[in-house]
Amino acid sequence: MTENDIRAVLFDALENLFEIDTAKLTGTSNLYEDLEIDSIDAIDLIDHIKRQTGHKLQAEDFRSVRTIDDVVAAVLKKAQSAESAGNP
Repeated sequence: MTENDIRAVLFDALENLFEIDTAKLTGTSNLYEDLEIDSIDAIDLIDHIKRQTGHKLQAEDFRSVRTIDDVVAAVLKKAQSAESAGNP
């Protein structure tokens, strides 16, 4: 799974779950301040990402993310860890 694949999954979630116009988003868009994602929304987002990618972010993984780029990096790290462990 590439960074672009993960970004596409994330943008799809933001658009379909939260009705956010993704055309205006950048990698530095803040989930909480710019997009008004709250803790319940974050759980929904984590669940959507897991269903689409097969990689589940833990709540502690998500505590450190603030921007779209942060989410992409966290999922990419999980994907790479899984591939290294032999779990594609």
